[in-house]
Order: sequence, then C-alpha cells, then structure tokens
Amino acid sequence: MSVVMEIPRSIKSDLRWVKICHKDDLVPNSGITALVNQQQIALYYLPKQNNAVYAVDNWDPIAKAYVMSRGIVGDQDGVLCVASPLLKQHYDLATGKCLEVPEHTLGTWKTRWNNNELWLYIG
Repeated sequence: MSVVMEIPRSIKSDLRWVKICHKDDLVPNSGITALVNQQQIALYYLPKQNNAVYAVDNWDPIAKAYVMSRGIVGDQDGVLCVASPLLKQHYDLATGKCLEVPEHTLGTWKTRWNNNELWLYIG
C-alpha cells in the first residue's frame, strides 16, 4: 500500500526537519510513500528495530520506476534491506547502497520521532 502525504510548497528552505505523518499513518514492517518538496520518499516503519523508520528514495535506479515503497523488507547476509519489487535487487536501508550492484544507491534521510509524529531531516 502506498499513501501519499504531500508537504506544502510553502515550507521555507531553511527548515531542516519537516513533519511527515503520525505513527498511526504508517504500516508496521512495510513501506509507504511520502511526497516531500515534490520528491517521492519511501518510508519503512520497523517497530522491532528500535521503533525505527528508514527513509530512502522511492525511485529504483535500476528498474527506473517509483516503486521502492512496495518492496519487501528483510535481511540479506546480516544487512537490513529492502528488495526492489520489480527486479529484486536489495538495497541497504541504512546506506541506500545496492548489495548486488554497488554503483547504484538510493538517497537516504534521517528520521526522528516527536510525540508519535515522524519528522524527516531535509537539510
């Protein structure tokens, strides 16, 4: 399931952290899509991983499609990753690096919780 939550264009460029959604908007152990300043970001809420939310590009650079939020989250040789739903490459959720084709990477963003609200660092 993908949910698009758009941040208004009125966000000032000097703002470093932006509120993305409430915890209840996220699907545990799955991905959703957030639209932040016209850029699609895949968010993965992993409550068993210290309540972590990983944020990476939704654009799959190998398949050339906005699909990463639909990927399956898992573990590949001890690395927490997401598998592309189209061509099945695995991307490290912490670094964005493709495990099979290291020259391809996804952008990553820092996230934090504030009173059950998810915030994303865009600075």
